[in-house]
Amino acid sequence: MERRHFIQSLAGAAILPVVSFTNKEEFLPVSCNQYSWITFYNREGREWAADPDISLKEFASTGIKAYEPAFNHAGEVAKLLPFLKKYQLVMPSVYVNSALHKKDDAQKSIDSVLGIADALKAANTKIIVTNPSPLAWGSAENKSDEELIEQAKNMDKLGAELRKRGMKLAYHTHDVELRAAAREFHHTLQASNPENVSLCLDVHWVYRGSGNSQVALFDIVKMYGKRIAELHIRQSKNGIWQESFGEGDIDYPRLVTTLDAMKVRPHLVLEQCLEKQSPNTMTSVAAHKADLAGVQKVFGKWLNK
Repeated sequence: MERRHFIQSLAGAAILPVVSFTNKEEFLPVSCNQYSWITFYNREGREWAADPDISLKEFASTGIKAYEPAFNHAGEVAKLLPFLKKYQLVMPSVYVNSALHKKDDAQKSIDSVLGIADALKAANTKIIVTNPSPLAWGSAENKSDEELIEQAKNMDKLGAELRKRGMKLAYHTHDVELRAAAREFHHTLQASNPENVSLCLDVHWVYRGSGNSQVALFDIVKMYGKRIAELHIRQSKNGIWQESFGEGDIDYPRLVTTLDAMKVRPHLVLEQCLEKQSPNTMTSVAAHKADLAGVQKVFGKWLNK
């Protein structure tokens, strides 16, 4: 199941203090996406954000200072802000849903995302991540060429509007977009203006979507590395997602070296999720504390400057 199926509504309303992120290398702290917490809570027989006060208190207890939630509509933003303020969490990036491959639906989707962006001004959010919807979740059917052309056009349009608001649009993928010679992935980036559409490189989905291939992963980094505004960070061993971030199938130190050579330092967002085969030895809090320690070890040269 994808993250969009788990997006939760929260309660309350308030305004966050404005935090200045004028230099992303210096001011964007390591973040964590809500989806990883949802998978841990599900395993524990709990529901993430059923009580947002408890959920965000546990989140903050890990030492992670930034949160990347997912939103369906603008009204959800104000409901989350008081809990971020209470636990001194910032929200430099968010994940939003979009459907951009059909002309009739695309403008509604763009308007919805822009409404969310406007609601985020109080939080000084800088990056809006979106993964345009497939034709149907779980379907083997791919979008037509005409639909890919329409989608790329609308991604560019949305990104241009977000730029006017001082925000970046970051294109995110799962494995679906890597099918059929990665035609959807490549066209979305090839047919959009890099100034309007950045890349949220979900490292493991690219790895898995290309048949567990580091060759494909690093070829994509070589092609589009300058457009990477954000990394979604996850690790596996023998193809299975692990409970915490560390050594495994993907050579993250090589990724750091490669991006360093390009003078690219993206926003770091943990998303160490669980799947059925994942080990079961750690609580959600313990696992996310270990995640933060792992990221500090691998990406420390970026975090300490």
